[in-house]
Amino acid sequence: MTFKIGLVSLGCSKNLVDSEIMLGLIKDSGFLITNREQEADVLIINTCSFIDQAKEESINTILELARYKVDGNCRSIIVAGCLAQRYPQELLQEMPEIDGLVGTGSIAEIAGVINRTLAGERVALVGLPGYLHHAEQTRIQATPFYTAYLKIAEGCDNRCSYCVIPDIRGPYRSREMEDILEEAAGLAGRGVKELVLTAQDTTLYGKDIYSRLALPDLLAGMERIEGLLWLRILYAYPSYLTDKLIDTMAKSSKICRYLDLPLQHASDTILRRMNRRGSRDDYLKLVEKLRQSIPGITLRTSFIVGFPGETEAEFQELLDFMSQVKFDRAGVFVYSREEGTAAARVTGQVPEDIKNERRERAMGLQQEISLDNNRGKVGKTVTVLVEGTGDSDIYEGRTESDAPGIDGKVFFKANKNVNCGDFVRVLIKDASWYDLNGKLAE
Repeated sequence: MTFKIGLVSLGCSKNLVDSEIMLGLIKDSGFLITNREQEADVLIINTCSFIDQAKEESINTILELARYKVDGNCRSIIVAGCLAQRYPQELLQEMPEIDGLVGTGSIAEIAGVINRTLAGERVALVGLPGYLHHAEQTRIQATPFYTAYLKIAEGCDNRCSYCVIPDIRGPYRSREMEDILEEAAGLAGRGVKELVLTAQDTTLYGKDIYSRLALPDLLAGMERIEGLLWLRILYAYPSYLTDKLIDTMAKSSKICRYLDLPLQHASDTILRRMNRRGSRDDYLKLVEKLRQSIPGITLRTSFIVGFPGETEAEFQELLDFMSQVKFDRAGVFVYSREEGTAAARVTGQVPEDIKNERRERAMGLQQEISLDNNRGKVGKTVTVLVEGTGDSDIYEGRTESDAPGIDGKVFFKANKNVNCGDFVRVLIKDASWYDLNGKLAE
């Protein structure tokens, strides 16, 4: 009998790459892969546990899929990824629905865990954290054919006081450049046109194995790969964003004029308590340099509000910074008190209602900034990567200013058929907080 395996991936793009690698291992082991959960003999949930909201989503998904043990064909529930790595004993003790656990460093053993749970064994395979895959491994792409994530490193060394990632994913480890380029070329050969570079910290790439910040060299190698048209950088830690990297981006015709630059706050006092390198003035100078060196660059960032001890005055520093810089994209998150972190042990925890109120104020400000920025694009013609069709003759897609899954979209009318994965020119006619509307340019 050939068993059918279903997999649900939660969390970030790095987790999604792990899921795609697991799917490849499952296929190579002779199992069938299904996206119909009610038909699956085994259901795998690749979980996230970065903050409370992610943990809650993971737990709810496990419970939701466990019903297929009664209403479907499911014989085994396997929990993989960050939640399994962080809470193996608690999950086994408190969730009888779970038949197997696979930590972040053990995903290469997924096929063996499937077989053992199908044989009736309850398995917990949780060892050292974090797994680095290799280019020759089979990878079942879960994204549209024209876009793929490329994980260039695993783990983190930054030790921000609020973050559990170093414990869940281990220390920072870069993949060999030749291996990454081989995988990139293979993805391009399958029709991928946009590669999204991801790691917990992309700008630190190469420091551990080459004794230098090697992201510019990696990007230079990718630019030579035929078929790749867009290269996008996520999770760029500001302290490692060198002049060489900025120059590489400025001169490139393939690297998107887009940078995801998580800053987390703008009060020097809060940044020190977060154990973040850099200051408000450092950030202002960096943003100015980026905008001068790369005209038209889109800058995305993320902020945490309600960090322990954050006063109204310190929060106002953040609002003032946002008003001054006017980031094109910004995500605002309330502080999540994570056990095992330095920030969780300090006094001065901010009440939940104040945290939520501050997030609403910050997001309200960002919506005004985003709307103003988007209105500035009305009347301009932009390049759009087509991603789908809506009602009638309405299509949707993204510009180089929009990362998949986290940024806005462009909706446009076309008087001829266009296909997903095509690049087209669109005249922008209208704008909202996050999205643009237009028509296919003549």
